[in-house]
Amino acid sequence: MNHYDLDGRIAVITGGAQGIGLAVARRMQASGARVMLWDRDGAMARASAAALGGGAAGYGIDVTDGPGLMALAEEVRATHGPIDILVASAGIGGPNAKVMDYDPAAWAQVIDINLTGIFNTCRAVLPQMVAAGYGRIVNIASIAGKEGNPMAGAYSASKGGVIALTKSLGKEHAGQNIAVNCVTPATARTAILDQLTPEFIDYMLGKIPRARFLEVEEAASMITWLCTAENSFTTGAVFDLSGGRATY
Repeated sequence: MNHYDLDGRIAVITGGAQGIGLAVARRMQASGARVMLWDRDGAMARASAAALGGGAAGYGIDVTDGPGLMALAEEVRATHGPIDILVASAGIGGPNAKVMDYDPAAWAQVIDINLTGIFNTCRAVLPQMVAAGYGRIVNIASIAGKEGNPMAGAYSASKGGVIALTKSLGKEHAGQNIAVNCVTPATARTAILDQLTPEFIDYMLGKIPRARFLEVEEAASMITWLCTAENSFTTGAVFDLSGGRATY
């Protein structure tokens, strides 16, 4: 395993209590970062942080709560120091249905958590990075944001929005030594699979040329490097984690 230099960095990871977020937390902690797990399941976030040890901290927060995120970002700054790194991993899959049959309330929830939640989180953390003249942000999008998945219109639209938002943020802060990038994973072995039908899972697996799902540790490797000072030029970019599925 390669070692990345994150010594002394304060890293916030949303959706950090499990899945890709927790794998990133483990990898970043092994690289010297102090990790803050933000998750709407506060008890799980605190338990995961306790298991990590090493100064990790867990907080209960819903990414749809803009004012709450602003307050929590300030709490982390006051308690641990300015936030250097943000990995925005919180998200949901939503139901599987054709767009014409999609429940508007479910659509709104998916967009609110997956897209507006990243807007809220970046908005809460970026002022600290601007003040410090340094920052690294990685937003978790999806291959669905590039290609669109049938029966998952809300999820696909939300992740396409994450890609576009990342590109805008990368340009806005390019002159401030703040890199904002995103990754586009194919389906990974996480709890989000529990939200999908077996038929949809089979469809997703059949689209991946590597003929297997993404392992969360593989995602953590790429994401962690993107959050290092060594990633000093690339910003507003989209990094593929689709196992060969992506067509662009």
